[in-house]
Amino acid sequence: MNTADLHSTRADNLRHRLAKALAGLWLMLALVLSSLTPTQADTPADGPVLHVFWSLGCPVCIRQKAWTEGLEARFPGLRVVEMELSHSDRFHALFQEMADARGVSAAYVPTLMLGPRAWVGDTPAQRARIEAAIASMLAGEELTPDTNNSLRLPLLGEIDPTAASVLGLTVLIAFVDGFNPCSVWVLTMLLGMVIASGSRKRVAVVGISFLLTTALIYGAFIAGLFSVLAFAFALPWVRWAVALFALGFGLVSIKDYFWYGRGITFSIPEGQKPGIYQRLRRLRQQDMSTPALIGATVVMAAGIAVVELPCTAGFPVVWSGILADRGVGGGGFAGLLAVYVLIYLSVELIIFAVAVAGMSLGRMGEQHGRALKLLGGAVMVALAGALALRPGLMEDLTGSMMLFGAALGLAVLVMLAHRLKASG
Repeated sequence: MNTADLHSTRADNLRHRLAKALAGLWLMLALVLSSLTPTQADTPADGPVLHVFWSLGCPVCIRQKAWTEGLEARFPGLRVVEMELSHSDRFHALFQEMADARGVSAAYVPTLMLGPRAWVGDTPAQRARIEAAIASMLAGEELTPDTNNSLRLPLLGEIDPTAASVLGLTVLIAFVDGFNPCSVWVLTMLLGMVIASGSRKRVAVVGISFLLTTALIYGAFIAGLFSVLAFAFALPWVRWAVALFALGFGLVSIKDYFWYGRGITFSIPEGQKPGIYQRLRRLRQQDMSTPALIGATVVMAAGIAVVELPCTAGFPVVWSGILADRGVGGGGFAGLLAVYVLIYLSVELIIFAVAVAGMSLGRMGEQHGRALKLLGGAVMVALAGALALRPGLMEDLTGSMMLFGAALGLAVLVMLAHRLKASG
């Protein structure tokens, strides 16, 4: 190889090495820049940023989406960053980090975060609070963390006010539902017949078996109902459908106070009562062992619970609809369902305790059933009106108690006026 060729080869090698070095440099620069480039979730902006964590499997999220997508047009300067969680784990760590920083759980969607504040779920009142916070930030005001976002309740500790309102509404609805004339009638008949055996042990075994079976079947019915409504409430007309159902159910119950058993009714059909009497009488057989007694009671209670469903379905439908509308789900729904069933059974538990302690029990007559129908119907109509026209009325404990108090007070006045008219 001559000198010219040697110099040419060295020059080619040098250019090749230089090109590789430049390519490596550009690659390193690109990697550095990509690591420094903010993602959509944390890109800084001149205006406020509303982070929306949602899921495609969440009907409340779907319903809320049109509102969140319209916020940027209504509030110029706001940027809405939506992060869907079900199809990728890309935003899970960020969701957990931002939730921890704001003192909320990262277990529920939709969760919206603006500055140091966070909101879980979707209600009209909550939307108003978010819009007010956006307006404040756009006006140059600095948001501060919510310092009054929890309440301390006995045994339960600190809970969110929104959760407190749902819990309070659950207790109120379940308590009124517990005065269901169908279930109270069946229980008093059952205990009255078993008391005639003279055995306190038999009364206890039958009563406990009956109440546990009722609780399991009623809880399963409500859980199934909620699973349907949780998805259906993403459709705008479903709220009105539930409200119309509650209105019809309430008006029929009020009708039964004045014309008991006539026309449309949600009471136990008269044709079913002889069969119920026959099943109840079997439990008085002295030769039945305890396991046989428990088995017979469970079978009987399951059959009666199915017959009673038309009589008891009204309040669970409204309650499930309210929870679906609030975006409650998962563990939150399971806990509230346990509270609902326990409160629902509280009236029957008192009746059972009286029967076991005194071995005597009066029976519920038609007058008692009519009164309970009127009280339950009045509350049902009030809930239907609130669900359709003023859902925000039930978003705090005070509003819920005022609604129930007004309905029950009006029902009592109607009973007094009706009795005065009858006696005059």
